[in-house]
Parts: sequence; structure tokens; C-alpha cells
Amino acid sequence: MKKIQTTHSPEEKLPDSVGKPSIDKKKRIREIRPLNFLFLTLAGIINAFGVTLFLFPVKLYDSGMSGTSMLLDQVTPSFLTLPMFLVLLNVPIFVFGYRKQGLPFTVYSIFTVGIYSLMSFLIMDVLPIDVSIVSPLAGSDLLLCAIFGGIISGVGSGLTIRFGGAIDGVDVLSVVFAKKIGISLGTFVMIFNTLLYIVCGIAIQSWILPLYSIVTYFVGSKTVDFIVEGLNRSKCAMIVTTKAAEISEAITEQFCTGGTIVNAVGGFSKEDKNIIYFIVNHFQINKLKTIVQSIDEKAFISLQDVSDIIKYQGN
Repeated sequence: MKKIQTTHSPEEKLPDSVGKPSIDKKKRIREIRPLNFLFLTLAGIINAFGVTLFLFPVKLYDSGMSGTSMLLDQVTPSFLTLPMFLVLLNVPIFVFGYRKQGLPFTVYSIFTVGIYSLMSFLIMDVLPIDVSIVSPLAGSDLLLCAIFGGIISGVGSGLTIRFGGAIDGVDVLSVVFAKKIGISLGTFVMIFNTLLYIVCGIAIQSWILPLYSIVTYFVGSKTVDFIVEGLNRSKCAMIVTTKAAEISEAITEQFCTGGTIVNAVGGFSKEDKNIIYFIVNHFQINKLKTIVQSIDEKAFISLQDVSDIIKYQGN
């Protein structure tokens, strides 16, 4: 039998798509940072600590898929447990959101949920800790359990977000579906949790525990904001003025940092103006107002929250 060889002339080119998927995959894999797994492990342990030692014993509910897992643990046979539901509900959602969120986010999230589930199993079924009736640390005090459960689980969730993942699948669902139904991400999560607490109240035929769970949700969300954004959140100041050079020089001298001047035109007056883009913290706002007003009484200042500032070398 003869071997048939095929050759390509030098002019022939392979399709652009050949080789690209493997290159993109390698690039995505390189984006995964091993050090992040250390902090994500800590995040999963902290979250399990808050849920299993404060919320679960007194039958309070966390938010999102974690709260859904807690409800299912109560209303299903005993061999179906909280750690099992955490994996069964969250992992498929993270896999579903892979194309939207990317490989690093998906890997980080599944890893953290795995740690959260494993640690929950150890606390509830292996370690000599009784979480079947009351909280080992706060007893049967629902308010204490709601507050500290929310704070501790919020720290875990915040650390997960800060290091590139998510510990609850409802965050992925909000990204995928919120825009399609015309609502914001926060509104989607709030609606989901509201429906969850209503279902919990109907299932257990009591509204006391779901109402305390709302306290947990509120405290937890504020804690997440604190962990992700920090205490000293910056403000973006946009100063509309006709004396940009003088104001820019004054605030640079006062705060030892520069701003950015953008050309603009007044919408009503058609007068040439400038916008100074400047970042300040809470303690500098009043001083900034004083400086601007002393130079240009007609200046307009707009302040907005800034959640993060990224500065690259050379800028």
C-alpha cells in the first residue's frame, strides 16, 4: 500500500483559529495566582465558622444558595446535609457561569465553596462541637447569632470577592440574568433573598426566624462592603471651573498629588470651561471645598464614591 503525502505550499496559511484556543487557555491558566488559594482557604473556613456556629444551630438563614442549602437541610431527609447541598447547588452554577466570568473566577469560586463545605462537615459531624440545638458561643440569643453570624460570614464572603472569586452562586446568577430582565445586580440578589425568606417562613410556619435572618443579611452585606472596599473610601471630585490652572496648582500644593484637567463647554452658557478630576478621602473634602471656593466662587463640585484606585508605575 502506498503512503499518500499531502503538502502545503508556502503561500498557504492555516486558519487564524488554529492554535488560538490552546493559547487562550494557557493564558487563562497563567492568570490563576497560587497565593490566592491561601486566602480563599481562610475565607472558606471563616464562612463555615460563622454559618455553622452561629446561624445553623438556631435555624437562622444565610442569604443566597447558602441560605437555600440551610433550608433544604431542614426539610429533607437527614442523609441530605448542609455541606452536600452547598456543593450541589453552587458548583453547577459556577460551571454554568464559566463563559461569562472566566476560568480564574470559576476555579477560585469552586475551590472556596469546597473549603466551605468541607469545614462545615468537620464542624457539624467530626469535631466535638454540638451545633444541634443552640450556638456554642451565643446560646439561644437570636439577635447575637444574627449579628455575629452575619459579620463572620460577611468577612468570609468579602475575602473571597477580594481575591477573585465568589462563595455563593447567586452572585453568578445575578450577573447572568439581571441584565436580561432589566434590573441591577443588587436588586436581583435582594429579590432572590426576599423570596428565600418568604419561602422559609412558609416552610417552618413562623416568621420570627426569617425576620432575624434579614438582620443577618443586612449585617453581612455591610461587612462584605467593608472588606472589599475598606473603611476609608475615596471620593472622586469633578470640579467644573473657568480657573482650572489656579485651582489645580492650589490643590496639588495642599494635597501633594495631581489631578487631571479636561476641556469642556457649558451646556447653557456655551462658555469654555475645564473639569478637574481629583481623588480625595473623607478628611480632605472640606479642605477641597474651601480651596475651590476661595479661587472660583462659581465653580461646581460633584463628589462620587470610588471603590478602588489602581495606579500603574510610570503614571
